[in-house]
Amino acid sequence: MATAVLRIFPEAKLDIGPPTDTGFYYDFDLDRKFSAEDLERIEEEMRKIVKENQRFERIETTREEARKFFEEHNQPYKIGRLEDIPPDEPVTFYRNGEFVDLCAGTHVRYTKQIKAFKLLNIAGAYHRGDERNKQLQRIYGTAFPSKEELNTYLERLEEAKKRDHRKLGRELELFHIDDAVGQGLVLWKPHGAVIRQELQNFIAGELRKQGYQQVFTPHVGKLELFKISGHFPYYQDSQFPPVIHHEFLDERARDGCTCSELANMMRQGEIEGYLLKPMNCPMHIRIFDSSPHSYRDLPVRLAEFGTVYRWEQSGELNGMTRVRGFTQDDAHIFCTEEQLGAEIGGCLDLVKTVFQTLGMTDYRVRIGLRDPDSDKYTGDPENWNKAENALRVAAKTLGVPFTEEPGEAAFYGPKIDFVVKDVIGREWQLGTVQVDYNLPERFDLSYIGSDNQHHRPVMIHRAPFGSMERFCGVLIEHFAGSFPLWLAPEQVRVLPISDKLLDYGNRVLDRLKAAGVRASLDERNEKLGAKIRRGRLERIPYLLVVGEKEESGNKVSVRSQGAGDLGSREVEAFVEQVRQEIVERVLPRSLA
Repeated sequence: MATAVLRIFPEAKLDIGPPTDTGFYYDFDLDRKFSAEDLERIEEEMRKIVKENQRFERIETTREEARKFFEEHNQPYKIGRLEDIPPDEPVTFYRNGEFVDLCAGTHVRYTKQIKAFKLLNIAGAYHRGDERNKQLQRIYGTAFPSKEELNTYLERLEEAKKRDHRKLGRELELFHIDDAVGQGLVLWKPHGAVIRQELQNFIAGELRKQGYQQVFTPHVGKLELFKISGHFPYYQDSQFPPVIHHEFLDERARDGCTCSELANMMRQGEIEGYLLKPMNCPMHIRIFDSSPHSYRDLPVRLAEFGTVYRWEQSGELNGMTRVRGFTQDDAHIFCTEEQLGAEIGGCLDLVKTVFQTLGMTDYRVRIGLRDPDSDKYTGDPENWNKAENALRVAAKTLGVPFTEEPGEAAFYGPKIDFVVKDVIGREWQLGTVQVDYNLPERFDLSYIGSDNQHHRPVMIHRAPFGSMERFCGVLIEHFAGSFPLWLAPEQVRVLPISDKLLDYGNRVLDRLKAAGVRASLDERNEKLGAKIRRGRLERIPYLLVVGEKEESGNKVSVRSQGAGDLGSREVEAFVEQVRQEIVERVLPRSLA
């Protein structure tokens, strides 16, 4: 692809072109913007290069020669990438035809070995992912060993576009993101709020079974609290800036302090600062520590649907799945070391219950471990070893494959992440369980043991949904907007065939509402076919057609979103069926 781009746009400057999980991309600096027509031209040139059967030749060189080459060819970004290569690694070029690129390899031997490819789209990308740098143009593409596999993948992409939660969110009136409020801050509309509330009700019921206690904490806390926890500074790059009370600002302004001096005083603790909370755990810790505990009180399980705030770069924001403010189904367990295994098991069972209820049964498990060579982790290595081993033992009980990934732990402890594959094969990291010996140490937590001495509890962080925003975004795409009955914002819609049937339609509606069903009556003066089409587009699980025949028999004609025309049913029988489906949380037929 890069060869083709330089043939058509020889003035283009190249940055980086790595493979990805689903294909590849290359970043270009070009004065003009690439267009859809340009992609077609580039693809055509790529096909010519394949036919030329160019050989990929590996060339090992010195750093000095590589720098000289890029200076002569006016490729400044490549010089920067040259500096990224570790001193003990060789510098290698690959040549194909007239094109020479800095690359570690490997490659296929000849271009004719490339059988099927497609350029997909163009996006903006800041150099090195830093919005302070120049924005480059990124061309995404993919390649497969055969045209059949490529076509299958492209069909999957088309299906993904239909399921895009941003598109469905607008069409189904689920959520809104408004520039006047702020990017990455989700406004839940009434239909979306129903889905969120039903999920919260569901998980709250499961938590009561496991002995959790509900708590509430504020959205902001003292900066010092997050210094003790380590979120400031370990997590500083992902936080909103601390804020200073206006009284301090007024006082220091009179003294002639600059903003940077005030910020430095706040970081040093000379003046009081506050922080939008990036995590709920420090506040749950303070709740635990507000009362004395003996070993008989443990485990203490505190749960909260707590809203937290993280700073994400604008280029990384994506609908509901990557936001700046989100609510976690968060909980923290304080237990003895002997209770740790059983408590981890309970957390894992909870995550499995969530996934099974929602038809997310295809998932893998990832254990995020500490990287011993990194300085981003806090705490005693011995405690890290104990926490990591506890998670390994727990993961083996799940009966699914798991991988270990050094460097993926939280700064305070290792974690188990659940990576779910949806119905069209995409992966999403959702539920998480984390073991933490470090925050109890940093906050000097203790309980009185059976020996009447002070002992340090172990802490578990867990969130089966993770972010409610992200989870709902994933669910929208997982179900393609056709939610199971218990989650659907509107579960049943009554469709009278004429105004003469409105009274009967209202009686059916009243019966549904009395049974706790979310239902409505379509009173619009439209033909029945138009009402049915609208109901299908709005993904209403059940449409009830009522005419004179239905009225005379106290019946309804039932149409299902998934199964089509189900025929005539007595009203009471249908109401009982719907109530049962809601209680049992029946999945759509496509996922059952």
